[in-house]
Amino acid sequence: MTIEITRPARIDGAEDILSVEALALVEELHHRFDARRIQLLAARRARREEVARTGRLDFLPETAAIRDGEWRVAPAPEALRDRRVEITGPAAPPKMAINALNSQARVWLADLEDAASPTWENVVAGVKNLRDAARGTLSYTSPTGKAYALRTDVQRPVVVARPRGWHLPERHVRIDGEAGSGALVDFGLHFFHTARQLIANGHGPYYYLPKMESHQEARLWNDIFVFAQEALGIPRGTIRATVLIETIPAAFEMEEILYELREHASGLNAGRWDYLFSMIKVFRDQGEAFVLPDRADVAMTAPFMRAYTELLVKTCHRRGAVAMGGMAAFVPNRNDLEVTRAAFEKVRADKSREAADGFDGSWVAHPDLVPVCREVFDGVLGDRPNQLDRQRPEVSVTADQLLDIASAPGRVTEAGLRTNLSVAVVYTAVWLAGDGAVAINNLMEDAATAEISRSQVWQQLRTGVVLADTGNTVTPELVTRILDEEVDRIRAEVEPGAFAAFYEPAARLISDICLDEEYVDFLTLPAYDILTSPRGEAEDAT
Repeated sequence: MTIEITRPARIDGAEDILSVEALALVEELHHRFDARRIQLLAARRARREEVARTGRLDFLPETAAIRDGEWRVAPAPEALRDRRVEITGPAAPPKMAINALNSQARVWLADLEDAASPTWENVVAGVKNLRDAARGTLSYTSPTGKAYALRTDVQRPVVVARPRGWHLPERHVRIDGEAGSGALVDFGLHFFHTARQLIANGHGPYYYLPKMESHQEARLWNDIFVFAQEALGIPRGTIRATVLIETIPAAFEMEEILYELREHASGLNAGRWDYLFSMIKVFRDQGEAFVLPDRADVAMTAPFMRAYTELLVKTCHRRGAVAMGGMAAFVPNRNDLEVTRAAFEKVRADKSREAADGFDGSWVAHPDLVPVCREVFDGVLGDRPNQLDRQRPEVSVTADQLLDIASAPGRVTEAGLRTNLSVAVVYTAVWLAGDGAVAINNLMEDAATAEISRSQVWQQLRTGVVLADTGNTVTPELVTRILDEEVDRIRAEVEPGAFAAFYEPAARLISDICLDEEYVDFLTLPAYDILTSPRGEAEDAT
């Protein structure tokens, strides 16, 4: 074997997850598919450069036959026909995993990606928790002695795991001297340790696929699925995948993505937060017409977001796939009944809009919101498992509608700029400390929302936006002043040791990537450099 684990994962049972047989599958995945992954990442960059030159994206003329053809994805397995409410959250902390599995949602999106900080311990623990969940043995006792266990009196959610995106490395796994791919490591370890057990449970190895930008990337995943099933002697088509349409290039290739995965496809999801991040990233140098209002002002009712979601529902149902709604990021505050009441009303309104539009289910980030989402979809679905019969023939979406940011209501304000800088620093600090999801201002923030925050600041600086509430122009001096003020406020609120270990490097990183002339494609790449530095590894170990 040419695969090497660069340091041990300091959790009980790590040696079972990193067994010779499991690592052999990861190594073979790398040898067969990693070169194509790297080529596709280069193709992403070339496409972005073309957009920078032309200021345009459009539907692909060379794939018109796929969009015009009559075909459908494979029929859904019974376990994935009814997905009216899905809960999302990281797979690594066992307490959160158990709470998700006890939530009575239909599906748990077990996240190894945006809601997970990729410390080596979290990577291995996430797979271990999912293996133990499949076996029904997952349990946890807190340092204070509180025991958490899987309930036996309720039906547990179907688990759909989300591996990391194509762009993320895994430096603790080296193959032929190269860092592994986070996506291939996550998928390989999870598939090896859970596929047969999940099939025995009446489910199967199911996945959410993030951050894709083209149907060629979907073809790569399909080829990986075919090989992995053959390698473990599992019938072809057992794997099912739901693709997050969370990049603007992918929005122009929804049909093609489903087509490439059609023997393994289950549906598409409206990954709204990463979609906004992608919109900023792809069109960051196209002037004020592509400057979004404050993140809090960008509602799903904005014309360009309506175009995106309605096209997604129509595409899915035409092809026999489920359409999954986006994240309700509101977090109930059990110490503030008014905040909780307002959060429930916002979630109800959001889910009612999705159900009325034809979505087959939607996401929530907190167990307390599961009944709200379920009630809304119960009211529309009744005893039916989904709304695949709603074909939406009246929907016709053009490229101009998908790109119509200029008509989005809302303002760019100094208050929004301040919030963006604060959220970016706090989230990055928490991520460096080993947590990938955190409630900030009663919203569940993950890597996607932090990416929006820092990207908006970068774009506003380069565009010279004038802030609606103060009349100030966004300049490096203004960004630096506000960032310093927010960091001082944070310093007064957190323990000094934590501030020095996590918040100071987070603030430096956010300052660097916001003020740099060159745009950093993913916040998590330089953050991963810090996380895997000798000091970061030492902090992780403690």
